[in-house]
Amino acid sequence: MASQRDVKNRIGSVKNIQKITRAMEMVAAARLCRAEERISALRPYAQALRQMTRQAALDAGAETARLPLLNDRESTDTVGLLLVTGDRGLAGGFNSQVIRAGVRAGAEIQEQGRQTAWYATGRRGVSSLTFRGCELSGAYTGFTDKPSYADARDIAGELIEAYTNGTVDRVEIVYNSYVSPLTQEVTREALLPLSRATIAGEQEREAEDGGADGTGTAGAPPGTAAPGARDAQRPAGPKALVEYEPDAEEILRRLVPDYVETSIYRALVESAAGFFGAQMTAMRNASENAGEIITDLTLEMNRARQAEITQEIMEVVAGAEGLA
Repeated sequence: MASQRDVKNRIGSVKNIQKITRAMEMVAAARLCRAEERISALRPYAQALRQMTRQAALDAGAETARLPLLNDRESTDTVGLLLVTGDRGLAGGFNSQVIRAGVRAGAEIQEQGRQTAWYATGRRGVSSLTFRGCELSGAYTGFTDKPSYADARDIAGELIEAYTNGTVDRVEIVYNSYVSPLTQEVTREALLPLSRATIAGEQEREAEDGGADGTGTAGAPPGTAAPGARDAQRPAGPKALVEYEPDAEEILRRLVPDYVETSIYRALVESAAGFFGAQMTAMRNASENAGEIITDLTLEMNRARQAEITQEIMEVVAGAEGLA
């Protein structure tokens, strides 16, 4: 059995650790509130920009063929994967689940006979991919706690350049989508070419949102519902016409880079909020575990003290008997 002094030193060490975890929990909670505010402010803008881009693409029609970011390649030989992680740890499985999802996606791409170009944000993702032997085409660190739009613009510029010059034929992004402080959902989305994200992937999300506000039907993208269902959900009347100045192609040419930048910025902001939520939860659990350890060590210290007292009494009794 450990001595009373050793157990007391261990209790002091655990209490110091508990103070640190509680402080980190409070800091993460404060930063989470600010991150949630940024998400609430960004989501309406991102949705409006997505709708504008889709509308302009539909109105441009065949002219979109002249925009390389809106058209699928005839053959996909190289796929770019952008993994969004954090610069720091102590957040449970926040970073590891994104890295595992990205590695699985890379394995699937290689099984299809294609190559993978790796991109990563955050020191955790960069170091983990480097350790696994993945050659990084782009590494971005130092801003994951509080990402700015300029950071998203720099990342988007490199990805767009890589797609335009033919270095990659498709770009996908893997990140933690923020649901709640307790839940971060790993999300894999197609980023380039833009037609995959705006028409295939994002329509389903808008259909779910539209089911709540009366602008769409659950399980079907807007504009594909039956005429009777559409008429029942939308007020009767003439459809508004959109006039473009300059033409729809030029508007679309300006919207496409903004859409890609906004999509990356949204992933960075949601990942930051998810990181703080995961860290707050992890630090709370660590504080609770430290409290349990302190309780167990206190019992052990009491047993050690009782054992020392009993030993001293036995020595006194033995000495008294020897003198008698």
